[in-house]
Amino acid sequence: MSVSKPEKLIAQNKKAFHDFFIDETFQAGISLVGTEVKSLREGRCNLKESFIRIEGGSAFIEGMHISPYSHGNIFNVDATRKRRLLLNRGEINRLHAAITREGYTIVPLRIYFHKAYVKLDIAIAKGKKLYDKRDTAAKKTQERDIQRALKN
Repeated sequence: MSVSKPEKLIAQNKKAFHDFFIDETFQAGISLVGTEVKSLREGRCNLKESFIRIEGGSAFIEGMHISPYSHGNIFNVDATRKRRLLLNRGEINRLHAAITREGYTIVPLRIYFHKAYVKLDIAIAKGKKLYDKRDTAAKKTQERDIQRALKN
């Protein structure tokens, strides 16, 4: 009986949960070079301004910032380069069909190590309007106040 290692979170896109309604999530692998993986092991990644685009039957993540590895010298690549996502054909077709609908997009949620592999959780999401964001914030405050009252 083998015990697998738990997932090690590298970075999370908290802004995505604030700006979007999350409909459906997928797990994708990422095509990386060696120095990028070493930099991710140091936790040097930012998903805040990144987005997913589907081009020519493949999915790519753009704008994800992986800082150059400190000991990488000439092997380091551009920090915000376009990286290919490893998804099967059915998932790519489903994502493509979803983003053709009005107001839907694909956003990255979190990047983590699953065993020895770097994985990315992506989601089909619909943008929130300003009043939706206010409603969400109001509900959170109400729940927090209720929890405080029950605690005391």
